[in-house]
Amino acid sequence: MKIALAQLNFTVGDINANTEKIIAAIERAKTEKADLVVFAEFAVSGTPAYGLLTKTTFLTLCEEAIERIAESCHGISAIVGTPYLTAEGPVSAAAHINERGEIEYIGKRYVTARREMGYIVGSSIGSQTIHINGHALKVVVGDDLSRMEDIDEEVDAIISVNARRYGKGIMSRRFDKMCRLAFTEGKNLILINQVGGAGDIVYDGTSGILNSDGKLIMVLNSFEEDFRIFDTEEMHEAIEVPFTPYRDRTRMIYKAACLGLHDYFIKNGYTKACVGLSGGIDSAVVACLAVGALGKENVRVLLMPSPFTPNESVEDAKQLAENLGVEYSVLPIVDAYNSIVGTLQPVIGGTEFDATEENIQSRIRTTMLMALQNKTGYMLLNSSNKSENALGWCTLYGDTAGTFSPTGDLYKGEIYDLARYINATFGDIIPDNIIDKEPSSELRPDQKDSDYLPHYEVIDAILFRMIEKKQHREEIINAGFDSDVVEKIHSMIMRNEKKRYQFPPVLRLSPCAFGHEWLMPLVNHYGD
Repeated sequence: MKIALAQLNFTVGDINANTEKIIAAIERAKTEKADLVVFAEFAVSGTPAYGLLTKTTFLTLCEEAIERIAESCHGISAIVGTPYLTAEGPVSAAAHINERGEIEYIGKRYVTARREMGYIVGSSIGSQTIHINGHALKVVVGDDLSRMEDIDEEVDAIISVNARRYGKGIMSRRFDKMCRLAFTEGKNLILINQVGGAGDIVYDGTSGILNSDGKLIMVLNSFEEDFRIFDTEEMHEAIEVPFTPYRDRTRMIYKAACLGLHDYFIKNGYTKACVGLSGGIDSAVVACLAVGALGKENVRVLLMPSPFTPNESVEDAKQLAENLGVEYSVLPIVDAYNSIVGTLQPVIGGTEFDATEENIQSRIRTTMLMALQNKTGYMLLNSSNKSENALGWCTLYGDTAGTFSPTGDLYKGEIYDLARYINATFGDIIPDNIIDKEPSSELRPDQKDSDYLPHYEVIDAILFRMIEKKQHREEIINAGFDSDVVEKIHSMIMRNEKKRYQFPPVLRLSPCAFGHEWLMPLVNHYGD
């Protein structure tokens, strides 16, 4: 028996285009003499579809698409992920279309992803066994796979139709769970996963097949479309998982960020991006990601020195822009800054220089970048990182602005890791000065972040424990961190939720992203 795995990049709501992709893959599978072709969960609709899943017209169009797909299935069977309206409500289903074009829907019983809760319901009838050419195949949708037990002896293989997003460490845990299940049940396990960017989520693909010993015998490419034929009659040697949590972590983050950024732009009809280059590490990495995702011809940067910007930072930013081959303009904001501060003298005159004057600089820069966006269509990319977002070390309507944030879910240390990876992979694009200099907002003379904050190595270690590990302050202090520093960081996190509510869409690259896995009340007096 030959099984085709069609790992394709679908667009949420573009039912016609998704259907065309599915039909084209079915025709290819026929050409390659496959008996069955398998597609990911929500292939017809794209995912996450959120409130679209509550629209009867949307669900009807998905059902009509399945009927159209079935017309192409004569002589071949297919399993296609789709939302499906039942008497219980909309469910995530796998449409099994046999070689005669007959359709059977297999539902997902357990709805565990927050992005689906409230939009679909669990099906009362879960996984089902289908028969193709004398083979018994157990078809499982979504997270029902993790609840499998006591599979019938007659079953030859389990087919998992899934939509599992990328997140640091998630891929390794996914394969570990699959290996244990395949080994425990003594069954071949076939996973087909979504791939591509979908708003603030990116799906990594990395579909694969494990044998009954729990050994990987086929794996599809990560972060790109792929199509493979698996012949059950052939001998398949076990292969190594093509990534590790440590060696390949930064490479996977880079690919995920580029794919998520690319698809956010292209699927929204945007083609060009602009970045405000400061000579700092964050904007440098975002500019590199923009070029990696969209091409240098579609990226433009502005250098906007203030009265407090060192000449070295301007030269570093120029060098980076030239290394990337992107168009850049140097637009000093000195006159604009002096004019606004002068105009405000009746209000702020006689007071000491503080965050007021600092924030004015950041907001002027955003005004100029948004002018570029409005006039030329270069959409503004945000250059934030998770460390600063957590602490509120950012300016509302200033450096928090943007169409999309590809790095807002990455800690400061991970931004440096990306910079080093980019230089090692693409040839020293980012000047050493940008990587080596001490972090600074450069909004007052000789300013350094360490004048107000601990070093980011300490901040990141504490934030990771608080956010990803959900550890209490006492646990973190007992692990050896200074109690005053821990209390300060905790206080900054809790009082800056209001800022995070106003961020642009942030690409979710961690298992615990702000606004999703981490969400605190906007008004909150809890102090423990």
